[in-house]
Amino acid sequence: MVCALASACCFGTASVLQAIAARAVETGSGSGVDPVLLVRALRQWRYAAGLSLDGLGFLLQIIALRSIPLYAVGASLAASLAVTAVIAAWLLDARLAIAEWAAVATVCAGLAIIALASGPEGNRAGPAALRWSLLGAVLVVLLVGALAGRLPDGPRALLLGLGAGTGFGVVEVAVRLIDSLTVPRVFGNPALYALLLGGAAGFLLLTSALQRGSVTVATAGMVLAETAGPAMIGIIWLGDRPREGLQWLAVTGFVAAVTGALILTRFGGAATEGTRRP
Repeated sequence: MVCALASACCFGTASVLQAIAARAVETGSGSGVDPVLLVRALRQWRYAAGLSLDGLGFLLQIIALRSIPLYAVGASLAASLAVTAVIAAWLLDARLAIAEWAAVATVCAGLAIIALASGPEGNRAGPAALRWSLLGAVLVVLLVGALAGRLPDGPRALLLGLGAGTGFGVVEVAVRLIDSLTVPRVFGNPALYALLLGGAAGFLLLTSALQRGSVTVATAGMVLAETAGPAMIGIIWLGDRPREGLQWLAVTGFVAAVTGALILTRFGGAATEGTRRP
């Protein structure tokens, strides 16, 4: 759980830096998926710094995914929004209202509850079709991103956020499905390619969402897709379970953490549009 929370800190800080950098570059083709936009954003030092934090966060996330259930990792990653809010209040000309501090406290309380209720990581391998389904999900994500360019700003930001969250959710599940790192087996595992493509698709769609639409709406979609989908897969197919008799407590903690994170998306949009302090 410590690694999952440290990962959330990395991702939350990176979001502030990347949102500022993405909005500082010129709009590209106007499509929902614009690889050139990602290249231009990488020239911004803030985006590069955020990407470095994302890399560190991903390593910590892998450790967490191999140790605790997917629903616990997902709720912890949703807490990155609380980190984003606090970091933005520090780096930008923005202030947290009482309701927003209450949302941060709700996220923290939800995570504490999940930590108490979480059982061991599930030991099921899942059906073979699940690995191939992850690759199919990545293709759907890219298709959705392409179609999003035709929509108005509001629906486009939500669709791009949902697509990005689905891509990152594919990464979470794929980490659990890579059961061997030996060269013949790992390269024959579709989960490896789903991990690589899902992460790339997630970054691409998230960058487009941050640059073109409402950060608030995009982040809400990303959190919903990144937490709910992997949590359900972990419980249904991979054997993730709370401690015996504490199922209700795990559900309560998960709902509290995600709800608090979604409340903070209202703040996130304003914060990333703020002005950096001198």
